[in-house]
Amino acid sequence: MPPNLFVKRMGDATDTDTLVAAALRVLNTGDPVEKARLGNQVATKWLQGDITHPYHPSLHLAVPDRPARLANVKLVPPSLMPKLGRAGSLQSRQAIVHSLVHTESWAIDLSWDIIARFGKQEAMPREFFTDFVKVAQDEGRHFSLLAARLEELGSFYGALPAHDGLWDSATATSKDLLARLAVEHCVHEARGLDVLPTTISRFRNGGDTQTADLLEKVVYPEEINHCATGVKWFKYLCSRSRDLVSGGDSWSSQEVGTGESKENDEVIRKFHATVRAYFRGPLKPPFNEAARKAAGFEPHWYEPLATKEAHPE
Repeated sequence: MPPNLFVKRMGDATDTDTLVAAALRVLNTGDPVEKARLGNQVATKWLQGDITHPYHPSLHLAVPDRPARLANVKLVPPSLMPKLGRAGSLQSRQAIVHSLVHTESWAIDLSWDIIARFGKQEAMPREFFTDFVKVAQDEGRHFSLLAARLEELGSFYGALPAHDGLWDSATATSKDLLARLAVEHCVHEARGLDVLPTTISRFRNGGDTQTADLLEKVVYPEEINHCATGVKWFKYLCSRSRDLVSGGDSWSSQEVGTGESKENDEVIRKFHATVRAYFRGPLKPPFNEAARKAAGFEPHWYEPLATKEAHPE
């Protein structure tokens, strides 16, 4: 029997009709426009129930170390990125939106990567897959809307240099789901919440209400949800690990995603230790406390990480 036919008869799911296999197709698509389109298609199928299995239990599908990307964006180290300006000129507005488009292009890959890389490996519940499918779909929509806005401003994605700091962090956390959640989906997502209100104000003050509205009404509230997703599943993993050690009943994701538990100090200590191990340097205030709180991210989670003394090199 040919190997591929054997695979198709192994169980209800095959190597081509699972969510993880679909996530890998997105990751292996280089064109960011097509990546966003395909990601939206996969997300819709999963949420509608047309894709029913998260992964095949007997198959291992390799996740690429680096997703496919077009070579049309000039990459430079973060320290060599030109200043974006304050949105007072067309050139500055183009630079800021270009930077946002690049960030969202990586956010698409990060969302599908966490599904493909960690979902099966960590035996995560179905709700984990659904949550990050929703995040991935949001990020694809953000990319498409911002890329279209960039063209309306007379530029295009690839016209300016960019840096790949987000994927550098993804590489550093590729072996540890707790670290991935803490750094990418809490630290970086929360940093976006800190700076977005100022960015929105700059566009509005510069007379670009269209970009300001897009960021304020679409991107900003959905990014709060994305940060909340990271916090929720970080708590879940901590509680599951503790329950495995104690032999107690596992908490549901709803229980760890809302409210404060009696072991919350232990979870926060784990968060601090994880960030210090995988994120270089202190977190940068000022913090958007209202948005972070809406994401379930209270000050005692992040304020101790904002000083060099509490975050040794």
